[in-house]
Amino acid sequence: MIAMDALWAFALMVGLLTLTPGLDTALILRTAALGNRRRAWGVVLGIQSGTLVWGVLTSLGITALLTTSHLAYETLRWAGAAYLVWMGGRLLWATWRRDAVDEHPEPTGSDTEDKTGKGTDDTLLGGWRQGLATNLLNPKMGAFYVAVLPQFIPADASHLAAGVLLAGVHILLAVIWACALITLAQVFRDRLQRPSARRVLDRLTGTVIAAFGLRLALGE
Repeated sequence: MIAMDALWAFALMVGLLTLTPGLDTALILRTAALGNRRRAWGVVLGIQSGTLVWGVLTSLGITALLTTSHLAYETLRWAGAAYLVWMGGRLLWATWRRDAVDEHPEPTGSDTEDKTGKGTDDTLLGGWRQGLATNLLNPKMGAFYVAVLPQFIPADASHLAAGVLLAGVHILLAVIWACALITLAQVFRDRLQRPSARRVLDRLTGTVIAAFGLRLALGE
């Protein structure tokens, strides 16, 4: 199997990657800060389910086919970019709608709060679907695994078992980091749930997500 020094080197590499602020961090923080603890854990589980899938596909050599096929890579890249821009744009659009509602409030008893509030899919499954889609539609995740995983898998080892082990290390570190993010968000939950704070948080998160989508579309 994998030598311990190689395992520690891999853990250090993916640990630093996990700590780097990015799309996953923005999604988890935003969801947890709004009080959707269950959905936040769904997002975490979805992201890590995607990581496991990438690890398995890379171990089987399937991801390498993706990165070497220009058509497959470009299709996934544009699908991921469109999804991220749509998700970020939807968050931004929701904040503009709330501004409009604040300026022109509707009569009491209307369904405005349902349309502009937390939404109807604040569930573990809803978060899992969002996290999974975000991870699997990111071809850079596959490219990273193709470039890194083979370097840590011994030639005489089972590629599938070693790949799952390495992906498991990545997942473990990411879940630990997610625990810290969700705990931090819960501490400031009351402040962040104020309408003005939520508007700023949604606009910031929406901008970050849409920007990642645009970067992916531009191939950066």
